[in-house]
Amino acid sequence: MSRSNDVRIRLRIIRSFMLILSCVFLISCVGTVVGVAVDASVEIAKIPFKVIGAAVDIAVPGDSDD
Repeated sequence: MSRSNDVRIRLRIIRSFMLILSCVFLISCVGTVVGVAVDASVEIAKIPFKVIGAAVDIAVPGDSDD
């Protein structure tokens, strides 16, 4: 009986270690995905300002040194 209990305890330790290890790896993957999503959102938020700036540059005549 003692040997089977030792095996069960070792299996629980191994399972716990694998679970913790997989959680650590998944957290880093999730962090990467979130970082990419935030970067894309920031770039999308900049688009209207770029369009408005281009429209203002077209509408307002520039100073020419002719």
